[in-house]
Amino acid sequence: MIKKRKEMNKLLMVISVVVTLIALFIASRFPVSPKQRLFSSEEIALYNGSDDSLPILLGILGSVFDVSKGKSHYGGGGGYNHFAGRDASRAFVSGNFTGDGLSDSLQGLSSTEVKSVVEWREFYFKSYTYAGKLVGRYYDMQGNPTKSLKGVEAKAARGAQLLEKQKSEEAKLPSCNSKWSQDEGGEVWCETGFPRLIQRPLEIALTGKMSKRCACFTKDELSQTGLEVYEGCDFLAKTCRV
Repeated sequence: MIKKRKEMNKLLMVISVVVTLIALFIASRFPVSPKQRLFSSEEIALYNGSDDSLPILLGILGSVFDVSKGKSHYGGGGGYNHFAGRDASRAFVSGNFTGDGLSDSLQGLSSTEVKSVVEWREFYFKSYTYAGKLVGRYYDMQGNPTKSLKGVEAKAARGAQLLEKQKSEEAKLPSCNSKWSQDEGGEVWCETGFPRLIQRPLEIALTGKMSKRCACFTKDELSQTGLEVYEGCDFLAKTCRV
């Protein structure tokens, strides 16, 4: 009986050591800073770089980062100070750094613009210290992602898929060579075939706008619909001024 009890105690000790080692491994791989917490919009506004005794924080898609090491940029008088003390996700792609432009709303932005904001968030995760979450549009009072955040990430994922699909489709049609200089202006040309302007069919879904690009077509392909000859360029010219 005593022998069995000793063996049981040894087994429990081994299990305890294994559990401790696993916990230490997980903690080393996924460290959690005690400073990570939930912020209100009123709280994060205090960390706008105006008080030298406080760190400088900014939010993007509800994730809060300590950007104090970039004080020359994010502190008072810095070129990026408008991002400090708030979540101005929209301004990362709109370029509007005043008034309503400093908003966390991405409503009306295209899928590629939303994708860019998500990529900016990844930049901050890699470059600065993650400090917590901002309660509001993207995180609830418990720190859980809201429908708005899930919607943004889904739209960014769709944008990435559409962009890859567009690249794949455009790779099937060789693009024109091009050059531009201030003195001579622009020029496009094809080594093989003839330059034509064509619509990018996925561009509206990606950017909300329709755009065109230059592609090269053989003589037999020029009868296709949707091909546009450059203004002032001969029908069978291989080089066109633009």
